[in-house]
Amino acid sequence: MGDSITMSAGEQTGQSLSHLSESCRPDEHPPVATGRLGVLLMNLGTPDATDYWSMRRYLREFLSDRRVIDYSPWIWQPILQTMILTRRPSKSGALYRSIWNKELNESPLRTVSRSQAQKLADRLAARDTNIIVDWAMRYGNPSTESAFKRLVDQGCRRIVLIALYPQYASPTTATAYDAVFAVLKKMMWQPSIRTAPPYYDNPLYIQALARSVQDGIAEAGFEPELLLFSYHGMPKRFLLAGDPYYCMCMHTTRLVREALGWSEAKAMTCFQSRFGPEEWLQPYFDRTLENLPSKGVKRIAVISPAFATDCLETLEEIAVSGRETFLAHGGADFAYIRCLNDSEAHIDLLEQMAVQELQGWLPSP
Repeated sequence: MGDSITMSAGEQTGQSLSHLSESCRPDEHPPVATGRLGVLLMNLGTPDATDYWSMRRYLREFLSDRRVIDYSPWIWQPILQTMILTRRPSKSGALYRSIWNKELNESPLRTVSRSQAQKLADRLAARDTNIIVDWAMRYGNPSTESAFKRLVDQGCRRIVLIALYPQYASPTTATAYDAVFAVLKKMMWQPSIRTAPPYYDNPLYIQALARSVQDGIAEAGFEPELLLFSYHGMPKRFLLAGDPYYCMCMHTTRLVREALGWSEAKAMTCFQSRFGPEEWLQPYFDRTLENLPSKGVKRIAVISPAFATDCLETLEEIAVSGRETFLAHGGADFAYIRCLNDSEAHIDLLEQMAVQELQGWLPSP
């Protein structure tokens, strides 16, 4: 019986991919790049510009997703194509212009997402130069398909997908991964895929949020009577059908409050951005802002933990419109606490998540 040879998972991976890239192919075989690992950061999306037609393209793609709007297309599409897409692009475009990164001519979401990916790439390259990081949007550009194919074209035969939604939800996490699976259906040679789980209770995430609250309050210069946790809303029937989003949001709120050492009376969860006539998760953010001053709560801070990156829903809906609503109804002080964005604490978290999902693919240290 011959001598046995034991190799680490990383050594096996490297040998097999190198073997495929250098031999066992006929002369006419097209070039194939292999031997690298990919990490794809995935966020919701952004329009390319704020003009009517750019906004219309973005909204049409977003609001046509059956994970987002699950009504029958026979009912929904006529409403979308006529009533909504004739009016909403202009209104949404005006809101986007109020927060637009004019220097780079792009949305803040795109600016920060690029920075997140670059900082994570630098971190992971220090561990292994064969790791490539890219970023994609579920709606708009850079598209999921283009970013995924870039990784494959650079030789990534094993790819980790990280949807930047701490709390799992069908209209966010699931549709992000759906988009990649749709690309895989068209590929002759599919790479191996891993999807990162929700991280609503990850200790690094909770610690980063708690620290951001402390820093945000110090920057605001006043002590809030209440910290409002505002999460993006969804129809209540999603919860009743088994979507875990609501429960994960409540869990995040509790863990951050406990990390801050605050009582239950100092934190409240609510939900923003509802759409359409049906009942959504409650309490509603806008109505909460209207009612708090009459209950004697005049100084508040607001954080939006469901968003990994500041965007229209945080920079305009909360920081501008939310502030105006609260002050107009008798509030005295309002502070918006920014998302984790490309902070070092957030990159620490993303690095931990990526390395955890890359286990068995990376060479042993």
